[in-house]
Amino acid sequence: MKIKYYWVNTFIIQNDKVKIAIDPGQNVYLFELRTLLPKSEWSSITHILVTHGDPDHYWQADRVAEAAKAPIICGKNLVKQVGSETLLLGPRSRGIQYNTHVEEVYPLDVGEVVDLKEFQVKGLKAVHGPIKLKLFFGLIKLEIKTGPGERIGLGGIGFEIKIGGKVIVNLGDTLLQKEWEGLKPDVLMIPIGGRVVKNTMGEEEALEAVKLISPKMVIPCHYNCDALWIRKLNPADDEMFKREVEKMGIECKIMKNGEEIQI
Repeated sequence: MKIKYYWVNTFIIQNDKVKIAIDPGQNVYLFELRTLLPKSEWSSITHILVTHGDPDHYWQADRVAEAAKAPIICGKNLVKQVGSETLLLGPRSRGIQYNTHVEEVYPLDVGEVVDLKEFQVKGLKAVHGPIKLKLFFGLIKLEIKTGPGERIGLGGIGFEIKIGGKVIVNLGDTLLQKEWEGLKPDVLMIPIGGRVVKNTMGEEEALEAVKLISPKMVIPCHYNCDALWIRKLNPADDEMFKREVEKMGIECKIMKNGEEIQI
């Protein structure tokens, strides 16, 4: 089985039966606007998992689904029944508009399981934090809140993926949750870039999560990303994080954009 990383929280999990894309979003750096999942990968995707509705995780999901004729598995709050039609939150719409049709979608709640024969997905609790920014050398402070009626973090959910005798956990964008204790996956994909922006765990909270979850391997993600006009909007010290994880006797793999590993 292979895992490939395309920055932020965009991953591909692939074996000889399926090719799963997680969070096919948009690079939102104004000077390099592009799809995070390269278009060369789109048509071969068999399934799409979406952790929440933010552009850097969700922007291209419907387009990849159309190109690949692939189903989408996502949090239930990204989906709404409108008459006889099941519609997704518009990936590129302003505000909260359910106006996007896809052929096949599986809404998932925490604790629910979707069995797709080749693999299973269970919903895990994920809570997206507010986005806190300091602009112009700290002269302006901005907080973008989450919650009912807000677009940021909408549909937030983590995934426990059972595939080919392995268990892979991807937490999306989330703060630390005690409910993860004892998951013990083979691979944990965990955000570490919330030290400044506060929308996810920072390094210290992520280390606490690793202790709770007890994985065999950890892949840090969603950090040092360029966004808007800012370089490394969500900074993190990945080498320090790796050292501390390895002190627990757990393997930690820092993946670069486009890198692939075997598990």
